[in-house]
Amino acid sequence: MVEEEGVRVVRCGGSELNFRRAVFSADSKYIFCVSGDYIKVYSTATEECVHILQGHRNLVTGIQLNPNNHLQLYSCSFDGTIKLWDYIDGILIKTFRVGCELHALFTLSCAEDSVFVTINKEKPDVFQLASVKLPKSSSQEIEAKELSFVLDYVNQSPKCIAFGNEGEYVAAVRDFYLSVYFFKKKTTTRFTLSSSRNKKHARNNFTCVACHPKEDCIATGHKDGKIRLWRNFDDEKKYTYTCLHWHHDLVMDLAFSVTGSSLLSGGRESVLVEWREAAEKNKEFLPRLGATIEHISVSPAGDLFCTSHSDNKITIIHRNLEASAVIQGLVKDRSILTGLMIDPRTKALVLNGKPGHLQFYSLQSDKQLYNLDIIQQEYINDSGLIQIELTKAAFGCYGNWLATVEQRQEKETELELQMKLWMYNKKTQGFVLNTKVNMPHEDHITALCFCNAEKSENSTLVTASKDGHFKVWILTDDSDIYKKAVGWTCDFVGSYHKYQATHCCFSEDGSLLAVSFEEIVTIWDSETWELKCTFCQRAGKIRHLCFGRLTCSKYLLGVSENGILCCWNLLSCALEWSTKLNVRVMEPDPNSENIAAVAQSSVGSDLFVFKPSEPRPLYIQKNICREEVLWGVFVPRDVPESFTSEDYQWLNRSQFYFLTKSQSLLTFSTQSPEEKLTPTSKQLLAEESLPTTPFYFLLGKHRQQQQNEKLNEALENELVQLPLTENIPAISELLRTPAHVLPSASFLCSLFVNSLLLSKETKSAEENPDDVDMEEEKESDDSDEESNFTEKIQDINNTDLEEDVIHQLSKSEEKELKKFRKVDYSWIAAL
Repeated sequence: MVEEEGVRVVRCGGSELNFRRAVFSADSKYIFCVSGDYIKVYSTATEECVHILQGHRNLVTGIQLNPNNHLQLYSCSFDGTIKLWDYIDGILIKTFRVGCELHALFTLSCAEDSVFVTINKEKPDVFQLASVKLPKSSSQEIEAKELSFVLDYVNQSPKCIAFGNEGEYVAAVRDFYLSVYFFKKKTTTRFTLSSSRNKKHARNNFTCVACHPKEDCIATGHKDGKIRLWRNFDDEKKYTYTCLHWHHDLVMDLAFSVTGSSLLSGGRESVLVEWREAAEKNKEFLPRLGATIEHISVSPAGDLFCTSHSDNKITIIHRNLEASAVIQGLVKDRSILTGLMIDPRTKALVLNGKPGHLQFYSLQSDKQLYNLDIIQQEYINDSGLIQIELTKAAFGCYGNWLATVEQRQEKETELELQMKLWMYNKKTQGFVLNTKVNMPHEDHITALCFCNAEKSENSTLVTASKDGHFKVWILTDDSDIYKKAVGWTCDFVGSYHKYQATHCCFSEDGSLLAVSFEEIVTIWDSETWELKCTFCQRAGKIRHLCFGRLTCSKYLLGVSENGILCCWNLLSCALEWSTKLNVRVMEPDPNSENIAAVAQSSVGSDLFVFKPSEPRPLYIQKNICREEVLWGVFVPRDVPESFTSEDYQWLNRSQFYFLTKSQSLLTFSTQSPEEKLTPTSKQLLAEESLPTTPFYFLLGKHRQQQQNEKLNEALENELVQLPLTENIPAISELLRTPAHVLPSASFLCSLFVNSLLLSKETKSAEENPDDVDMEEEKESDDSDEESNFTEKIQDINNTDLEEDVIHQLSKSEEKELKKFRKVDYSWIAAL
């Protein structure tokens, strides 16, 4: 059962992995990246997410390794806290409450008890670099209110602040200004570039900064694509700089290698440039990385680089400039025009991805499965160029067919429209283009849908357009003398008084087709394509339609542009009920009669779950998010939930996902008891639930039984009979414990061997008859006369045999057993 209070709105994935620079672990085995409220730990070898560090209540804005302990990680957030993590075990160690929004985080090995953060002053666009002293305390939550300001008027982005020469100075850039603060001298020098509007100096703006790790050298990136190397900057009059120029557009980020022998730069060209010895002639390139490079990171060991890209991707690169791994998140397109769909085969979320692509995203693993190139043209990154856009997509026939619509319009009278139908190929496990239709309509296509009824004999697709028509496309035999093939062709064209067709959908059994023409809804017979009835509701254009399902299949629902939700009864051909909710999203659950509607309010977005047969909602949750919800979709569960509360039973068979205006993917989830516990409570819970294995004797309640001599014999006998060779996760839990917190292996070995041995006192009375039976069988084979012994003689033999079993150990072995019994177990109690 799932408790009622366990359901909440959570960010389920798809957060930006490229929001901040990624950070490598000291041994380059892991890479850390911020992801919304979480911090994700990925393996650099397998690309798999091994940990998700959860604890912040707002957006995470910075992560850095603890310079004094490379197995720990610092993080800061808009929630005003700095948290210290053990990333190996995924445990939160400490929380420092600063009290104000933190926009960036920096650490220095020379500043043991302090970290540097970027905070916001009273004005919204004015930021300061400050040092925060982290007090030492045994408590888990500590106040850290002691701040000392270092630099004023800095940029919010951490790319515009860098520490150099092992922490001797810090450089910050903003607009046309470079500021350098020296910690020992406690002085600041400022440099200004010309900001005149002539062509020579129009794009001198600073965009990023990096400092040499061992020398007094500062590298700055600029909007015009130049890189300036500053030297002698301790004097405002004697400073010098040299220019490196390869990028044709602004430099997005810079990073020095660990030794400082090379400089890395990246920008919109999707090319990583390595400037060796900071020379113009010594350049190496890694091209075709796929998207704009927004961040560059270098591992502490110097063997790996990584680049964060605008398509929410992280590329891990070897020192020889060879890409070794790619971590791909949910691609954030400029606009999600296709909406949210579910692939019936893979249960993946499908929506717009890279320009001209559909992305298939796994909701379970929060990982992109693959991209499907729909437009099949090379993308040219030019802001002034009108691109071809993927506007519509729909799955049909249980995932066997995919329909897509792409368009390009440079002028009002020059519309380029193309519809493609893709067939799933079982051999290649992907979609293959089957039919291409140029200009299927004379105006924009507003909707398309397949008939997915189980009893449907022919595959049917319907498209609706602003040209006032809807068209029915059917699958036909397109074979010739050379090969067998199928293709799609137009079978019927319908219209209603030349009104624009705005939406269309099929009923659950496929017998009816509903097409909305502006404010009028028309119902058509799918066999004869005859108009059956019309519904007219003067409440604005209908922009969404859906039929009821299962017991509510006789109802049709529609949402108008004015936010009016209407429900019509198809049997009585009358309006059943209507309400004004300002509905933005309406999605039916494919596994039940429930329908989810998201309405926009002045505060945020509200969720209403209802059945068409009952105008009263089953569930209402106000303010599920503060921003507007654009799309939603129900995803069938592989394993149904068991919510007991009537308010949450609508989540038993399917899970509801919705996408906001900022492209945050949210859902309703349950909070497990493990998430509610602190790390200490988790350890106690683990001890309570340890399975009875040899390691259970070592770590569990066996130590309590040894200390307590008054336990009854029945319990002792039960413990002795437990299987000793069963492979249960408790063993792997012990083996996964970090080696630096375990005692020596020899010490653990002696304890483990001791736990396997049985003392005289714990010898159960139930084991001896088994041994006696075995001995009796051997003796009976030796002599037939022993089979005629009386019960009295058998009892005597049993006693003798028991003594033989007890005294089978030698004296030296007995001494070793006594040593094992004297071993101190007190160290386990401190765990």
